Amino acid sequence: MDSNNLTPLRKGVVGVQFLFVAFGATVLVPLLVGLDPSTALFTAGIGTLIFHAVTRGKVPIFLGSSFAFIAPIIKATELYGLPGALSGMVGVALVYFVMSALVKWQGVRVIERLFPPVVIGPVIILIGLSLAGTGVNMAKENWVLALLSLVTAVVVSMKAKGLLKLIPIFCGIIVGYLAAWIFYGLDLSGVRDAAWIGLPQFVFPKFSWEPILFMIPVAIAPVIEHIGDIYVVNTVTGKDFVKDPGLHRTLLGDGLACFCAGLLGGPPVTTYSEVTGAMSLTKITNPQVIRIAAISAILFSVIGKISALLRSIPSAVLGGIMLLLFGTIACAGIGNLVNNCIDLSRTRNIVIVSLTLTVGIGGAAFSWGDFSLSGIGLAALVGVVLNLILPKED
Repeated sequence: MDSNNLTPLRKGVVGVQFLFVAFGATVLVPLLVGLDPSTALFTAGIGTLIFHAVTRGKVPIFLGSSFAFIAPIIKATELYGLPGALSGMVGVALVYFVMSALVKWQGVRVIERLFPPVVIGPVIILIGLSLAGTGVNMAKENWVLALLSLVTAVVVSMKAKGLLKLIPIFCGIIVGYLAAWIFYGLDLSGVRDAAWIGLPQFVFPKFSWEPILFMIPVAIAPVIEHIGDIYVVNTVTGKDFVKDPGLHRTLLGDGLACFCAGLLGGPPVTTYSEVTGAMSLTKITNPQVIRIAAISAILFSVIGKISALLRSIPSAVLGGIMLLLFGTIACAGIGNLVNNCIDLSRTRNIVIVSLTLTVGIGGAAFSWGDFSLSGIGLAALVGVVLNLILPKED
């Protein structure tokens, strides 16, 4: 069976499964920063559809709430109020627009010069490993449920046939959810009390330059993550989206999605490694399935009962699934190094890869006034600088 030539019913089932994978992280960010989770779900769906329109429907990527902006949103809200912070989130799109124009002007060779495989590989590994802590923290709330969900997903992905083989994550979530309901007294009062129809709580920005200038530097990290994620999707699908439809289009699509999210009161969005990991696991890379996930997100955001049901999924169940998905992303980064024949016996390559990984995993941070850079963004910049200044020959 061709996994990309599915019946409409199977596309729908897999699309909802992909939404389940993205749901936990998408609603977690707004819950932490004081925004409406339903609005975040709505803007994630709208943003994904905007991205697919800009990229001509070719790139199988889902956009969800970005973890990179949690601390800046909290601080900006304290300094400028929520409407002011939202204007800063809209300003994040400017960074994407500038990078898109630069790639359009100079071509992809600019990216190849700044982000060769020796830099992109460890950055992809970091994208997976840096999220591993999130998965573990979710799973440790109840290791029994987490491991039950994880084992179910692994067994289904390896042993099942037909339609069942295409939905291992869905199966893991269902088994974990049922176990939580039967053995741990899952609280479903929120589902019973929820209205059938409930519109998201839209909040509109109040524009000023201060929060925009405050938030713009933070966008460096997700822009670099975006580039790394595009290469991950290239690896998973076996296609080159950097050339077609072009990296400038993917950057523009992501920027427009961030712009829309900020206007409506949602957090900035970013390419979701979780869904990319799900594609790698299920071998389903049809962009139509991702668009179904986006439409499902919009529908779930306005149907109160469904949103409440999804919110009732225990974090441990989602965490068990994340353990598998984030590891898959890290493996894709290793595969990127191997497939591009990066020679790790060369001192130059060892220095770039090792320092990129240690800076990213070690939690190094650089601050100068209100400007702060850490995590994947800082690690990627370290890799870029080392690649530019180290001699090509050992």
